[in-house]
Amino acid sequence: MRKQKKLIYVLRRDPGFKNREVTAKRELSFGIKLASRLLLDELSFQFNKDRLDDEINTAIENNDRDEFERLSLKYQHYTWD
Repeated sequence: MRKQKKLIYVLRRDPGFKNREVTAKRELSFGIKLASRLLLDELSFQFNKDRLDDEINTAIENNDRDEFERLSLKYQHYTWD
């Protein structure tokens, strides 16, 4: 299992520390990383699927059979059944 990436903050110009630097570290939890990754994957999936739907509908309206067949092959990746 790989190590988690750490965010390091450097705080400066605090009069109490007389110009010394203070570092603070914060790690992102695995749950937050996973949830954000799943959300981004779902959003990109829906965006790409909706865009492809619009392109297919445009091909149907224009009676462009070749374009429809090309786009329908791409659309098969978005169907699970």
